[in-house]
Amino acid sequence: MAARLTGTAIAVLVGGGLGAVALSPAVAGAVVSKPVAAVVVTKAAAAGCTTGKYQKSVEILLNKLGGFGKMSVDGKQSATDCANIKKFQKRYGIQPAQGLAGPTTYDVVMRLAGTKVADCKAAKTGVTFCVNLTRQTAWVMKNGKRITPFTVVRTGMKGYRTPAGTFKINKRTIKEWSDPYEVWLPYWQRFKGGMGFHQTTTYIHDKWRGSHGCVNLLPVDAKAYYSVGKIGMTVKTFGRRPGT
Repeated sequence: MAARLTGTAIAVLVGGGLGAVALSPAVAGAVVSKPVAAVVVTKAAAAGCTTGKYQKSVEILLNKLGGFGKMSVDGKQSATDCANIKKFQKRYGIQPAQGLAGPTTYDVVMRLAGTKVADCKAAKTGVTFCVNLTRQTAWVMKNGKRITPFTVVRTGMKGYRTPAGTFKINKRTIKEWSDPYEVWLPYWQRFKGGMGFHQTTTYIHDKWRGSHGCVNLLPVDAKAYYSVGKIGMTVKTFGRRPGT
């Protein structure tokens, strides 16, 4: 059915602002009988993802890190990119996990991709839990080989700095009660004084937060570390958390 158009251009918005089609200004009183051309929705729009500020950097770093699918390094969001970034965000507890390459996603992948096994100087025999305090990352070595993925941690805040050194796991409980701070510490593995590995009790990516010396882990990593750990195993912490 024909319609009369007046005024200047009419914009048709598609996909919540992801794309727009402008019609040429119509002469007042002119009759438009042709249907509006169909708008092609890109894969990015179909995936529900937008392009974040750090899109290209995240593409490069995720390719370097590996394990989350091949990324096209072009700085443009696609359905594949979106799925890969979401997978990464879910693995490392980044919220919301919507595929946007924002500052938290960039920070986490940068720390992980820059972590090096050799920095731990783990023994060639036995199990060593490695904690890079500078990068706030961790992993586990066995007989000179890494047996867990690099992951993120949160260590002691200013005034409660987690010390660098070589220690031994000396206590393990599925859930430990902290008397000073009145909180349960799941998957507790103590290695020095009142310090140990345990599952985080808050959002691990709040950069302003810090522990009271413990090494906070994401739930999936806390469980994995507990399944590997035994009394007497080595823990090596090195570097220094920025700002402590």
